Amino acid sequence: MVKPLSGIRIADFTVHNAGPFCTHLLSQLGAEVVKIESAMRPDAFRKPHPVYGRMGPATFDQVASTKLSVRINLKKPEGAELAKQIVGISDIAAESFRPGVMGRLGLGYEALKQVKDNIVMLSVSSSGQSGPDSHFAGYAPLFGAWGGLGELTGYEDGPPVEIRHVMDHTVGMNAASAVMAALHHRRATGQGTHVDVAAREVAASLVGEALLLAAAGGEPKRIGNSHPGMAPHGVYPAKGEDRWISIAVRSDEEWRALAGLIGGETLIADARFSGVASRLANAAELDRIVSEWTATQDANEASERLQQAGVAAHASWTTPEIAADPHLHARKAIVDVAEPDGTIRAAVGVPMRLSKGEEIGIHRGTPKLGEHEDYVYGELLGLTDARRRELEDAEVIY
Repeated sequence: MVKPLSGIRIADFTVHNAGPFCTHLLSQLGAEVVKIESAMRPDAFRKPHPVYGRMGPATFDQVASTKLSVRINLKKPEGAELAKQIVGISDIAAESFRPGVMGRLGLGYEALKQVKDNIVMLSVSSSGQSGPDSHFAGYAPLFGAWGGLGELTGYEDGPPVEIRHVMDHTVGMNAASAVMAALHHRRATGQGTHVDVAAREVAASLVGEALLLAAAGGEPKRIGNSHPGMAPHGVYPAKGEDRWISIAVRSDEEWRALAGLIGGETLIADARFSGVASRLANAAELDRIVSEWTATQDANEASERLQQAGVAAHASWTTPEIAADPHLHARKAIVDVAEPDGTIRAAVGVPMRLSKGEEIGIHRGTPKLGEHEDYVYGELLGLTDARRRELEDAEVIY
């Protein structure tokens, strides 16, 4: 019984979040991921995140747990050659630099094909490896803004909303799907390929409905938490400071169940809300009525009552509530991992389950920089201790 990607090895040059999240997902599915970085230029996510109230690397273990770590100074020619040796025993080489960086390091796709002719190479960038904008740098907020997702997110009378980590993770998931397709293609044909993922195109792929509306002469607008075919539909204030409950009503039957809890037969009989069209036409007044009721309710208790009545609803949970949720722990969507100093804390597990094979997910904590060099350089590459000392003295392994 093995994990789905057992036997697949990845030479991981990715940095920050989008690319590393892709290889993180693949590692949880069983791939052996060798993360390549250096003391001179460690992954930025290893740095403390004071903005999150923690001086430890708050994000790194969410994209690096289960990976192996080795040090290579890619600025040195010997470093690039050492990296090629890792590629030579790998199935995938993944990177997320600006287009051209890997080529200048001597590690572009054409160079890596000379090392292993059926290598699958993944390149994640803001605008892709070709085209007039390919030289642009970008981070998560830019992806959403550039792809149109930010313009469609927020309230109609407000500005576009910045979309951050969810954009990186969405790019990473798309990249993982593309890499899986490339592996399937290689298995069928024996041929490798270069997978080119543009983050802004991932964002644009999520606004297809708005693009169709615009092409037909319409004018897409930000609609906040409302819905074009459902009312009430939104996030409503609950009892207590900064407590909220999300409610979505799809049918007349669900509306009558909600109205019965809020105002009884009087509200159920109100002609302004007798059908979907009427509720949409009177959405502002409807939201006011629902908000007045939810503001007197405990969010968790109200959501349980609404669910029992057949209405889709749930409290808008805080991250501590999510981290403590018994359901997520039971399904190992939240798992405990060890930080480099030995501290145990909650982390996000793989968001899927398989009925066969070994249990997928995180099985090791955040790797220390260079922690697995004995295994990678010694056992896999067969470098002698003397050769490793030479490379360390020359700051190639550094």
